[in-house]
Amino acid sequence: MRRYGKHTDEDDIRSRPNRKGNRPRTHIRPKHEDAAEGLILTVDRGRLTCLVEDRVVMAMKARELGRKAAVVGDRVALVGDLSGKKDTLARIVRIEERASLLRRTADDDDPYERVVVANADQLAIVTALADPEPRPRLIDRCLVAAFDGGLTPLLVMTKSDLAPPDELLELYGALDIPYVVTSREELENGAAAGLVREHLDGKITAFVGHSGVGKTTLVNTLVPEDRRRVTGHVNAVTGRGRHTTTSALALPLSSGAGGWVVDTPGVRSFGLAHIDPSRVINAFPDLVPGTEGCPRACSHDEQDCALDAWVAEGHADPARLYSLRRLLSTRERKEGD
Repeated sequence: MRRYGKHTDEDDIRSRPNRKGNRPRTHIRPKHEDAAEGLILTVDRGRLTCLVEDRVVMAMKARELGRKAAVVGDRVALVGDLSGKKDTLARIVRIEERASLLRRTADDDDPYERVVVANADQLAIVTALADPEPRPRLIDRCLVAAFDGGLTPLLVMTKSDLAPPDELLELYGALDIPYVVTSREELENGAAAGLVREHLDGKITAFVGHSGVGKTTLVNTLVPEDRRRVTGHVNAVTGRGRHTTTSALALPLSSGAGGWVVDTPGVRSFGLAHIDPSRVINAFPDLVPGTEGCPRACSHDEQDCALDAWVAEGHADPARLYSLRRLLSTRERKEGD
């Protein structure tokens, strides 16, 4: 048996061959310049359904993306088998920059941020006028999330045959939010779909709402018949709806105008732990000039805020300032208040 002394030469040392090949490892990742563009339609346990041109392709996230999550609405780059045939799987190698992002947390004390949808143009906040009763605090929170994420809000009020919309319209009138009022009869005969679709054509719209308000029922009237989802009912005792939508899903509008709707699971809470209140002012461009005299890091809801004097001088509608501060205080108020 050959033995080596203390001063052996390198050439005397035997080296074991690399079983995996002799090519050295590198941290340089391929650019995938030939990757195809796709849109994520839904996510289910690590499998992502994507639209690539006119084909629906199943895909998984590439390891090189690390822990970066891909969500409904993301525009991605894919490689691999893009045929869309059964039992085939493509690979997502890049997530493109997002134009907007709707996020929420389970509650205001939860540090874990949940991304609901990416790249949506607007947020349709669906609320029933009765059965179940409207929850203005939940609407406020959805508005804050929309303003923070770069989405334009749209207020959709259902079941107007059970209660008038006047009170809600007065509450949100100063915000100049576009709105649609529908009844159960209009929902059944298709008239409601026509009213709502005027705001949706050519856009990606995420739908959110409390369980039982008719959100998924409304979405079903807007999409092709073979893409409709199962709906539930409202419990006569608790006044709460049953969760029938368990994951977000992007669906094409049946009008053929190029728009998409994203049906999201019904929510009973909308946490804002991730929100920076200072960004909400950007949704009130008429009030922004009045913040020039504010102290540093002003929340615009404190005693030294310059907006009070600026509005008192007649530069803006006092109702707008009231609405801003009502939204800013949503993190201090419970949603059921």
